[in-house]
Amino acid sequence: MQLSFTTCCVPCTSRLPPEVNRILYVRNLPFKITSDEMYAIFGKYGAVHQIRLGDKAKDTRGTAFVVYEDIYDAKAAVDHLSGFNVGGRYLVVLYYQPAKFERRANAEEKKKELEELRRQVKAKKTSMASKQATTDAAAAASAITAGSGNE
Repeated sequence: MQLSFTTCCVPCTSRLPPEVNRILYVRNLPFKITSDEMYAIFGKYGAVHQIRLGDKAKDTRGTAFVVYEDIYDAKAAVDHLSGFNVGGRYLVVLYYQPAKFERRANAEEKKKELEELRRQVKAKKTSMASKQATTDAAAAASAITAGSGNE
């Protein structure tokens, strides 16, 4: 009995995991990588619809979003490019998960809100302490004045 294995160019009809997405989030990119270099790297696995590089000056540098035309091309890119060395850095290629990014944005927003509340509480405590000091000083002055009038 002889077995033969064939490969085809048609995507498999097997079900993909739910996290598989045609939008990829890429981290740990060299800071000086260009979009042309990104198209060259990611274009080997299928038609790329769009690439968005993170800002050079902000905390998003070294990251990018890559949008493929086809979900199977995106899966092939994740399978082959995760851990790929580009410019001395090993790429981290993940499927974009909007819920995770939304949670992170909400957490940052809540952190800013908490810092603002802490600042307001600190200002109120300082204000109350200065009012209390003024009240104590006035009470002490009136006590001294009242004590000196009895002599």
